[in-house]
Amino acid sequence: MGTPYFAVPSLDKIVQSQHKVLAVVTAPDKPAGRGMKLQTTAVKDYAIQHQIPVLQPEKLRNEEFLNQLRNLNADLFVIVAFRMLPEVVWSMPPMGSINLHGSLLPKYRGAAPINWAVINGEKETGVTTFFLQHEIDTGKIIEQKSFPITETDTAGQVHDTMMNIGAEVLLNTINNIANANILPKDQKFQEDLPHAPKLNKDTGKIDWSESVQKVYNLIRGLSPAPAAFTNLDAKKLKIYKAQKVVCKHDRTPATIETDNKKFINIYTPDGYLSITELQLEGKKRMTVEEFLRGNTIKDSLILA
Repeated sequence: MGTPYFAVPSLDKIVQSQHKVLAVVTAPDKPAGRGMKLQTTAVKDYAIQHQIPVLQPEKLRNEEFLNQLRNLNADLFVIVAFRMLPEVVWSMPPMGSINLHGSLLPKYRGAAPINWAVINGEKETGVTTFFLQHEIDTGKIIEQKSFPITETDTAGQVHDTMMNIGAEVLLNTINNIANANILPKDQKFQEDLPHAPKLNKDTGKIDWSESVQKVYNLIRGLSPAPAAFTNLDAKKLKIYKAQKVVCKHDRTPATIETDNKKFINIYTPDGYLSITELQLEGKKRMTVEEFLRGNTIKDSLILA
């Protein structure tokens, strides 16, 4: 059960193994783009290419869908980047339902673990396989693997690394379940653990009164999507990449410094961000040099 491309390497690992994938459950096709043509999910595309039956329920409690699931007689349900399942679904298979989560649980439970780990400046993250139970992301842990987050990694880069590491860990977990070679352990609950709530439209709004490191982490943590943003002449300005410079200065936070040729620097209280890739509302994503060839910015302009 999965929807985005993140789930495809995991599905491929299972398909290439000795295990049999009886069916794929994914989101319904949705209209998208200017022509509003129906778009299929990455998981569905893979399944069709490999002649795997595809189920696309609008509602997971639909009786027809539940009967289709029961008739598969699957030993195990495997969930990667899918929606929350009702108990009537996850309790169905005799070996249980397992999920691949993009964090070292119990840290970063929730919908956006990759983004929040980078936004919060974590030096490492990882993947966890666990059995589903009632509360989201709280089931018994089966296997975990960590990897470093570098100072310059974006959420997109962490996503791609995690996607492949996660696929390997997931297949290893399935093998061990099949061989009855697992010792699931309870998650330790702590009040002060960081969470990973769903991103909203305000998550990416840059507060230039924050430290240069915090703004830099926000930019990395929301790149390539949905992207951190600020306002320039009443238009939304998305910032995808920047370099941080820590320094003492006497400029007001949110002041812009530019030569209108090669650089745009935006100040915080303890330094500035040198913007390298950006997108002004109504325009395409571009480098700062490309942007400045078509736009002139007044030096010392204060961003809204």
